[in-house]
Amino acid sequence: MKTVQLVPGKYNSEEIIVIKFKADKTIEKHLIGLHGLQRNHGDGTFYLKNSSKNLNLVFNHMRKIKCYVDYSELKQKRIDIPKKGEKLCLPPIDSLNKQNLERFRKWLGEKRLSPNTVDTYVEVTGFFLRYAILRNSKGYSKRLVESFNYEFIVKEGKSISYQNQCINGIKKYFLFKEIDIGTLHLSRPKKEKKLPVVLSKEEVRSIIEVTHNLKHKTLLSLIYSGGLRVGEAINLRIDDIDSRRMLIHIKGAKGKKDRYTLLSASFLRILREYYKQFRPKEYLFEGQKASKYSTSSAQSVLKKAVLASGIRKKITLHTLRHSFATHLLESGTDIRYIQELLGHNSPKTTMIYTHVTENSIKNINNPFDDL
Repeated sequence: MKTVQLVPGKYNSEEIIVIKFKADKTIEKHLIGLHGLQRNHGDGTFYLKNSSKNLNLVFNHMRKIKCYVDYSELKQKRIDIPKKGEKLCLPPIDSLNKQNLERFRKWLGEKRLSPNTVDTYVEVTGFFLRYAILRNSKGYSKRLVESFNYEFIVKEGKSISYQNQCINGIKKYFLFKEIDIGTLHLSRPKKEKKLPVVLSKEEVRSIIEVTHNLKHKTLLSLIYSGGLRVGEAINLRIDDIDSRRMLIHIKGAKGKKDRYTLLSASFLRILREYYKQFRPKEYLFEGQKASKYSTSSAQSVLKKAVLASGIRKKITLHTLRHSFATHLLESGTDIRYIQELLGHNSPKTTMIYTHVTENSIKNINNPFDDL
């Protein structure tokens, strides 16, 4: 494999990245196409301004021709931290940390965490390790984590939920590496107490009616009529539908729990029509190439339906689940039953729907009407 070496240098008092390689016309020709590249006419070396952004540029550019990039010497010298208003650009991960992440992934799998949680923890930990390279850190201190939290999360405007995922991922990595996390006192910020967006029954009907593709219509109808999470819907197998008892069996849901939810008679008619046409073999919803329908495909289905319906609310697939719970509450269903149908551990989680039901607000007399 062809190799280029990146080393720190100075040119006219400016910190630069010098690109070294054995005489090779292919590498030289490819390098010339790199944005911002300059050449020292004295010794013929190629160089760029030393920044994390340019390091990423070189790395990604050279990987296009499957060229190995050795930047070990650059790691000995701190790369500039972006100034106010500039976006943080992390360097690529080195081979040692890459191997650690793969072992970390296996370790998380052995803990029987869900595949989505494993992917998330590995991804956010990868960002942290790349940030440690950027800061030329030789160890993992509380200060480094706090600095990462501010520069990569808070300053970039990422959500509190994402911030908690990052902290959870880093904590798990420290446990994996047997680093004493007790001395770091990593705390998670409290989540914002936002009320869920809820659709009216008319809006739900509108979304389903404008969805003409039968598979898409069936998927959206299922998520709403059963109050399912998207992952639960795409993981459903054919034999999870119990039409005799009019129940849907959700297996291994969040918290590794099984539960039953409602099977609507109206939805069952749609489902039978769908089954006759598509004949899924194992999973209820199967993709063209993969055995199981993907989350991104399901999200795309909803996005198109919302655009076609003309609804302007900010809606996700989870909005259909929120709407299911709210509509049950408005129709007089006991909140304890709703908790069971949704698979919530605590009734406190389900209680949020009492704040968004029409019944709880409609019955209040507005004092303006008495003026």
